[in-house]
Amino acid sequence: MKWTQVPDYEAMSRMAAQRLFDVISGKLAKRQQVRVGLATGNTMIRVYGMLAGLLNKAGHELSDLSTYNLDEYVDGQGGNVAPSHPLSYRKYMTEYFYDLVDTRLGFKQANMFFPDAGNPAAYDTQIAEAGGLDFQLLGIGFNGHIAFNEPQPESEITAEAFAALPSRVISLASQTVLANACLTAAGDLSAVPRQAVTMGMRQILAARDILLMACFTEQTAPLRLLKAGRVSTETPASFLLNHPSVEVIYTTDTITV
Repeated sequence: MKWTQVPDYEAMSRMAAQRLFDVISGKLAKRQQVRVGLATGNTMIRVYGMLAGLLNKAGHELSDLSTYNLDEYVDGQGGNVAPSHPLSYRKYMTEYFYDLVDTRLGFKQANMFFPDAGNPAAYDTQIAEAGGLDFQLLGIGFNGHIAFNEPQPESEITAEAFAALPSRVISLASQTVLANACLTAAGDLSAVPRQAVTMGMRQILAARDILLMACFTEQTAPLRLLKAGRVSTETPASFLLNHPSVEVIYTTDTITV
């Protein structure tokens, strides 16, 4: 695992955007399909704006680019929240990335994928049949989760079983609901759905390269647990320690590890 310190959010965003751009442009230059896993949240906003700028400047034809988002909220009827929902991740991606990409580059809306609460297993099959993810962008939850794979006590699940968790609908931990309310819903707990559909650990860990970003003070604790080097179901991000190609970028103005 490679650890990279950067001075601030802007520098972190610039580095992450360049990494994503290099993966995408490198594959497209060889006329190959490219599949990238994408995360949402405040951490990623500048990344996607910068990435769109890089893609627009390069002018690559993007019909061979496919994106696979980590998760989406689930509504009260058990389906994905509508794109019009204020916290919808599809809405987030459209606003902060897809609408910023020049339409003349040919990115296909049909190549923008999200897990489906009605059939989560189909997402794993779809990714596997496409050839897996070339690159996965991750944030880290204040409780150490990646995507919405929440911590579980070691007494309840083995490390092997946790690493093999598939895409599924899960109930969000109270800490996650509180953090997301503060970060995305002006502190309104009632605005945050209590369930989400998430990409599983299995598909995340199968990605060829992984980049994890952190810029909030509250992420210091899980990063320290990650740096300690012990894999635990109580810190889901620690499973990245077993992956052959992971980089962690964190901002030194807010985090000390």
